[in-house]
Amino acid sequence: MVIKKLRLVNFRNYEEETFSFTDGINVLSGKNAQGKTNCAEAVFYLCTGSSLRIKHDKQLIRHGAPCANVCAETQSRFGKISLEADIYENRRELRVNGNKISRAVDLLGNMNSVFFSPGELRLIQDGPDERRRFLNLSISQTSKNYCTALLRYNKILDQRNNLLKDRDVPMILETLPVWDEQLAAYAAVVVLKRREYLKRLTVYAEEAHAFLTDGAEKLSLGDKCREETEEEIKARLIRELAAAYERDIRLGFTSVGPHRDDIKISIDGTDARGFASQGQTRTAALSLKLAELEIFKELAGEPPVLILDDVMSELDLPRRKKLLKRVGGVQCILTCTHAERVLYGAETNKIRIQGGKIIL
Repeated sequence: MVIKKLRLVNFRNYEEETFSFTDGINVLSGKNAQGKTNCAEAVFYLCTGSSLRIKHDKQLIRHGAPCANVCAETQSRFGKISLEADIYENRRELRVNGNKISRAVDLLGNMNSVFFSPGELRLIQDGPDERRRFLNLSISQTSKNYCTALLRYNKILDQRNNLLKDRDVPMILETLPVWDEQLAAYAAVVVLKRREYLKRLTVYAEEAHAFLTDGAEKLSLGDKCREETEEEIKARLIRELAAAYERDIRLGFTSVGPHRDDIKISIDGTDARGFASQGQTRTAALSLKLAELEIFKELAGEPPVLILDDVMSELDLPRRKKLLKRVGGVQCILTCTHAERVLYGAETNKIRIQGGKIIL
């Protein structure tokens, strides 16, 4: 998968600009706060229908403009695909090949991307929410079934949590089994898909980490998962939800289910979250992203677009060179302040940005 052209109109600090990308490494360079990351963000938005930087789409609209437009021409093994988004203050319109789509899930899979920035260190350093976010975004790009199940699970979870806040305990106990049956059905799909994904992620992440560290350190992900069918997972979750009724009523929220999942990440057998150095954290997070890239290759039959936002400045010289070697054959959109300091003679498409404009 590659992106050929990207047009931004009133997006972030861009009034109107069109980017032409090549199949290899595309370098967006310029001083800080000129719009490099905004361009990278636009690519990711068209891939997933969401931004990693903001919660509300209206923040993507250039100040003073009524709406923003993002449009891309892409090429996959299935042919040419155009992706477009009109973003308004309280709504948006998404189109694939000119046809309006009503569900964001229908945007997924048309163009896959892996996004890595210094902020992704949260994957290692922060709490379980960050690792679940990583899983959800990654798996959703290759499985609409997962995305749909996750959306429905979260909707039912909100309704169950609202019920638990009611003070009519007999009514709660009478109603909970109805919600549990629905919740467990969608939860089983989520749990099974996550386990399948983690099996792949573990293999690729361990290999990538060994490559980046020359085998000096060993990365490990999670514990061995039990082997269960979807029906077995559903039945187990129904039992666990029922066993937690008293606790859930007391707490006012659901304490059991995949919304509580986490990935245990270790380096040489030690918990990375509490004990990894900054350098180890960067390498572990990058290994997860390189593993994500390999999974997309495997499942989609072609590599995704790799977005590296100000990553080179965070890596030492040996790891920069290793990363460039690793991403050969993958379309890469790389942002940095000084292209000459990070490319080491690699053949690239250089685009310089200043004040939301491409300059020659």
